[in-house]
Amino acid sequence: MGCSSGKLVPEPPKGGVHAEYVKTVFPNDNYITKFNEVPNKGEYSSPYSQEGEGGQGGRRKKPAKYRTRIDPRVLAKYDIKALIGRGSFSRVVRVEHRISRQPFAIKMIERRPGAATIAETELHVLRRVRHTNIIQLMEVFESDDKIYMVMELATGGELFDRIVAKGSFTERDATRVLQMVLDGVKYLHNLGITHRDLKPENLLYYHPGNDSKIMITDFGLAFARRAGDDLMMRTTCGTPEYIAPEILCRRPYSCAVDMWAIGVITYILLSGTMPFDDENRTRLYRAIIKAKYTYTGEHWKDVSALSKDFIDHLLIIDPQERMTSAQALKHPWITTNAASSSMKNLHRTISQNLLQRASSRANSTKSARSTRSTKSTKSNRSLRSDHRRVQAYELEKLNLEG
Repeated sequence: MGCSSGKLVPEPPKGGVHAEYVKTVFPNDNYITKFNEVPNKGEYSSPYSQEGEGGQGGRRKKPAKYRTRIDPRVLAKYDIKALIGRGSFSRVVRVEHRISRQPFAIKMIERRPGAATIAETELHVLRRVRHTNIIQLMEVFESDDKIYMVMELATGGELFDRIVAKGSFTERDATRVLQMVLDGVKYLHNLGITHRDLKPENLLYYHPGNDSKIMITDFGLAFARRAGDDLMMRTTCGTPEYIAPEILCRRPYSCAVDMWAIGVITYILLSGTMPFDDENRTRLYRAIIKAKYTYTGEHWKDVSALSKDFIDHLLIIDPQERMTSAQALKHPWITTNAASSSMKNLHRTISQNLLQRASSRANSTKSARSTRSTKSTKSNRSLRSDHRRVQAYELEKLNLEG
């Protein structure tokens, strides 16, 4: 669930960026504790969000009991409430500070090969950043077997879940969302940080209110450029439907890959459909490499030409011609908050398409599981990771230039 074996791990800044480092505590002993597991509402739920112990809608599931070793110094400071997310090498728990009673999320990462590298990457990046639209790292505990990252807890849910539940969504709503995302991305790019895995699952609302901000999360694949480093990156990583063509072609690439991903996100925001979508990975990657997408279908008839122009200036094959975050913030569709666009409620079409896609994905996953051999290898398990991130060896098997 990450980059190729030659993953580049960023280092903390050498000064002049964000000198106020997050404090690291080094505990030693471990203690077994038991708490409830919040039933996950879906395969792609973010580990940084919590929408309630019953999940989204439907019948409330009885919480399962979860046991794990948690360092006593963590337990002395935080009251563990529930398990809200899990991965191959990590667990995320919702906690409450024992004195302030403020809620947080703690990401517990096991010290195993691969997992520790991703954790260090995320730590090095989050220690550098402080921005209202980026998830904040509060504190770090380290023990012999785990790393504990205390983070802000976003309680408003994932971007698209909120759109489906809201009942109303216009182009003006879309530009407000994108302004916040672009502000955060511009800040990152100015620091020499490329996220490399921007997608709706990593965009969370801070709280359930209508005035909630959007927060960028999950920096496990991020890259932070150091002084004197080459401006270009070479590690193959990302999530298939959002990955930029230059990465698929295994060419050196820049932070422009994040802008391609924002183009994909915008396309989905306005239609509920993907610009590049195919269960067959080879066909999917070839469509991305050729930037082969259209605005056909009923769901595009009420979408403005200006919003399409915004997308067209992001989904460009040549990264040099792609809008930067600063340029995107100055695009007339963004600066006017879509004032010249139709204020038609796009919610019904968008939510129907999003739910249809989720249902199709769920059925496809069930079918794959029912026919899959029981002799599942570690590599196969990696390809079935929740975030469906690209593995470098997978790309090596494909003739994408054909």
